[in-house]
Amino acid sequence: MTVESVKPVEVQAPELKEPPLAGGGAPLLGHGWKLVRDPLAFMARLRDHGDVVRLKLGPKTVYAVTTPALTGALALSPDFVIDGPLWQSLEGLLGKEGVATANGPRHRRQRHTIQPAFRLDAIPAYGPIMEEEAHALTERWKTGETIDCTSESFRVAVRISARCLLRGRYMDERAERLCRALAIVFGGMYRRMVVPLGPLYRLPLPANREFNRALADLHVLVDEIVAERRASGQKPDDLLTALLDAKDDNGDPIGEQEVHDQVVAILTPGSETIASTIMWLLQVLAEHPEQADRVRAEVESVTDGRPVAFEDVHRLTHTNNVVVETMRLRPAVWILTRRAVADTELGGYRIPAGADIVYSPYAIQRDPRSYAHHLDFDPDRWLPERVKDVPKYAMRPFSLGNRKCPSDHFSMAQLSLITAAIATKYRFEQVAGSSDTTRVGITLRPQRLLVRPVAR
Repeated sequence: MTVESVKPVEVQAPELKEPPLAGGGAPLLGHGWKLVRDPLAFMARLRDHGDVVRLKLGPKTVYAVTTPALTGALALSPDFVIDGPLWQSLEGLLGKEGVATANGPRHRRQRHTIQPAFRLDAIPAYGPIMEEEAHALTERWKTGETIDCTSESFRVAVRISARCLLRGRYMDERAERLCRALAIVFGGMYRRMVVPLGPLYRLPLPANREFNRALADLHVLVDEIVAERRASGQKPDDLLTALLDAKDDNGDPIGEQEVHDQVVAILTPGSETIASTIMWLLQVLAEHPEQADRVRAEVESVTDGRPVAFEDVHRLTHTNNVVVETMRLRPAVWILTRRAVADTELGGYRIPAGADIVYSPYAIQRDPRSYAHHLDFDPDRWLPERVKDVPKYAMRPFSLGNRKCPSDHFSMAQLSLITAAIATKYRFEQVAGSSDTTRVGITLRPQRLLVRPVAR
């Protein structure tokens, strides 16, 4: 046998599969009715059908990803960009020119503009403001009084964000406006995402009118902030100054719409997610007093009885782990979407160009395949000797890749500091009329959390 007579063996790539279709779709609405009726349970059950599962939202086919490894691949692959039902529903709030919804060169330029404000070495400059607001929160509360956790959480989240990043006089009244408007807007946007009924949302129905009023007030609030800064003539070293001085790709000042959308992206999603997490932290401290006691003991061992300070946060290991475990079980952002920019594959499944992909951090972070005793609140699972057992990408509360939240260190610092301050001064118990059931919108928060602080 000669070499020439040996025919090379052709190695064919395995044929890509079509993902299985989830059962239970309804005529016209598809699986949208399940995403409205019990979305968290529905997304969690999809893992039983496969790593990638097809859904129907109205007439549209959407691909759901259910494993940590594939959510990591999705976030890191250039074949998928920020787009899809979630981001389209958010465009009415976030606009099309802000960092949250932009892609490509615009997104890279915008990240370059805002990133300095969130560098690790920039965060300590915000420490005094975070301390002041965290301790003001505890001073405002009185033992035995009922606290509305929704309004209080939004108040502190908005004040820290505005004072640190916008250097503005955005006090309680604006925080209350933002709280009321976001509750309505994020709920309405979620309905528009999962039940895309198009023209029906333009009818002058009470719910649509309420949604439109709330959305308009949010944009008025942002216009007030920008107008006040311009009128002042001041240029403090903050993120708003950086935006007003930013240049576009041609070297010209960025447009008014982009400034507006960037401020919206700073104030609204950040305030909503941080406030929701603070609400869940209050619920955790009330439900798990033993964890609150451990936080207090840790803080006192670090501070020797003085008020907790920003510089203490990096030493508060258990407190930080309480925050992380709260975000694992009760992530503010529970659903995310991407869009395929070309025919591609994911986990051996065929994903056509233009397809929308959805995944749920809530479902990923509660997967029993990734976490032992997955529904238990166990901050110690984040200790160094145990965290190695958590699969890669099974816990990414701030996402990853080029869409990683730039404010991750900023957010963790304020959450840990607030947790330390309130747990050191008070115990908490829920009161009559409180409901800590989960309210599902674009974000997750307690339905109506009311607690009573008890002085230690």
